[in-house]
Amino acid sequence: MADAEAAMAQSRSCSRTYEDAIAAMNTLITRKADMPPPDPRTGELNWNAHFQALFRCIEVLELEDALSRLSVIHVAGTKGKGSTCAFTERMLRESGFRTGLFTSPHLLDVRERFRFNGEEIAKDRFLYHFWWCWDRLKADNEKLPGFFRFCTLLGLKMFTAEKVDVAILEVGLGGRLDATNVVKSPVACGIASLGYDHMELLGNTLAEIAREKAGIFKAGVPAFTAPQQDEAMGSLQKRATELGITLEVVPALENYELHNLQLGLGGEHQRINAALAVALCKQWVMTRAPSEQTSGLQKVLSSGRLPDSFVKGLQLTKWAGRAEVIHDPSGRLSFYLDGAHSPESMEACANWFCSTINSEEDPKVAEPNNGSQLSISGTDDEKWNSRGTMVRRVLLFNCMPKRDPVTLLQPVVNLCSRNGFPLHAAFFVPPYSSYTSVDSPKASATQDTSWQQLLQRHWESIWQKKLSGGSGVASLAQEERREPQNELLSSLKTSSEGHSQNGNILGPSSAVIRSLPAAVDFFRNCSNHHPQLRIQVLVTGSLYLVGDLLRLLKH
Repeated sequence: MADAEAAMAQSRSCSRTYEDAIAAMNTLITRKADMPPPDPRTGELNWNAHFQALFRCIEVLELEDALSRLSVIHVAGTKGKGSTCAFTERMLRESGFRTGLFTSPHLLDVRERFRFNGEEIAKDRFLYHFWWCWDRLKADNEKLPGFFRFCTLLGLKMFTAEKVDVAILEVGLGGRLDATNVVKSPVACGIASLGYDHMELLGNTLAEIAREKAGIFKAGVPAFTAPQQDEAMGSLQKRATELGITLEVVPALENYELHNLQLGLGGEHQRINAALAVALCKQWVMTRAPSEQTSGLQKVLSSGRLPDSFVKGLQLTKWAGRAEVIHDPSGRLSFYLDGAHSPESMEACANWFCSTINSEEDPKVAEPNNGSQLSISGTDDEKWNSRGTMVRRVLLFNCMPKRDPVTLLQPVVNLCSRNGFPLHAAFFVPPYSSYTSVDSPKASATQDTSWQQLLQRHWESIWQKKLSGGSGVASLAQEERREPQNELLSSLKTSSEGHSQNGNILGPSSAVIRSLPAAVDFFRNCSNHHPQLRIQVLVTGSLYLVGDLLRLLKH
C-alpha cells in the first residue's frame, strides 16, 4: 500500500513542473503569511502561535517518528552561523558520512536550501518531496505555514526520507520560536557569534538576543558557543544552567596545532566559525556507536588531534556569496562578494576585503609605512602599483530599508581607511530581486531609487566627516581634487547637474545607478576603456544583492 501511494505521488508530481512549484511557494511569501495572529489579551503579535502550529503540520506530514530518529546538529547565531554549518557539513562529508544541510536564504535557486552531500537537491527529488508535503498540508483544514516554515518542514521531510546520517540545520531567525526548533533532541547545539540584528523581534540588548538564541538548547544535549561578550555569555550560561546542561566555549583552532591552516573561507573571523564547527563535529562523532567508520575518528579525536578528514574539510569548505572573489575575464575588474548585513559582520567583511587585496598578486597601492599599520599618503606616485596600473577600490552596496545604513557603512569606511585601503567611491543600486518572490523577476526600467538616494546621502555625510577628520581617506580625496576627473565617476557625468541622461544620480564620491545590470555594464566599460585602471569592487550589505550579482555574472 505504501509503495502504491508513493508511486501515485510520484506520478502526480511529474505532471506538475518546477515552475508550478515555484509559483506555489510564492503564494506563501506575503507579509500576512509570515505574521502571526495578535494575542487577544495584549493585541501583540503571537509568534508562539505560529510556532505551535508547526507541530500540527508535523502530524499531517507523519514526521513525528522519523524526526525522533533524525540525527541533527542545530546552529544559531547572529553572524557566522551559515559558515559554521558549511564547515560542519564539509568535515562530516569528508569523513564519509551522508550529510543533509538546511540553510537560508538561497542566492540563485531555492533548492540551495536543501543540500545532500554538498549538492543542492535534484529537481525531480525536489518536486516529489515538495508536492508530497504541499498536497497533504493543503488537504488539511489548517492554514498553510509561511514560506520559511514550509521550507523547514520540507527540509525535514527530505532529510528523513533520504536517510541522511546527519542533518545540519541553520536557524532562520532567533532560535526559541524558529521553525527549525521543532527538532526536540538534536545531538549538539551551537551558538555562533552574537550581535545586534532583528532587534524588533529579538530584543534591544545582547542579553535579550542571547536569550532567544539559547532557546535552541535542550535538556540532555551538550551546547557549544563561540566566544561572546560578557552580557551575551551570561544569558547563554543562565539558560544552560536552567536546563542542567554543559555549555562549552570552544577552543581556538590553534589548540589543535593548526596555526598555519588555510581555511576554505577567507577572513580571520572564519577561524572562530571553524572552531565552533570542529567542536560540533567532534561531539557528533564521539556520540556515534563505535563502527569501522567511526572508531578511527574517535581514536584521533580522543588524543586531542583532528582527523585528516576534518582538516581537509576545513580547507575545502566553500560558501557562495561569503568571502568570495570573482575575477572578470578582462583581468582588471574583480568583485569581492560578502553578504554581510549587520554592523559586526560588516567589520569582518571590511577586514577580509583589505586582507584579500593585500595578499593578491598585484602589490597594493601604498606600502606600509611602519611595522603594523598601513596608510595612504597624498603623493601622486603612490597611486600606481609596480605594474603601472592605477587601482580603484569601490563599494557596491544596498541594504534592506529596515536596517540602519549608517551602522553598516561606517565600519566599512573606517576599517578600509585604517587598514590602508580606503575606498575611492560608492555605488548604490536598487534590488534586482525581491524577498517577496522565490525566483528573481527582472527589475523594472522605472524602478524607484529613493532608498538608494538616502543611502547615498548617508555615504556622502560619512565621507565628508572623514575629510574633516584628517584620515587617510582625506588625503586621498584631496589628491582626487587635484586630478582633472575621477576616472570612475567622470564616466557618468553629463551636463545636467547631479544627474546623468541615463537616470544615474551623482554625488561628489558616489552614484546611484538605475539597476544592477547597468552597474555591472558600467564597471566593465570602465575597465575596457581605461586600460590603466584596475577596479576592485566590494559588494556587500545584502545577501539579495550578492545573489543577484552572482546570477548576472554566471550568465
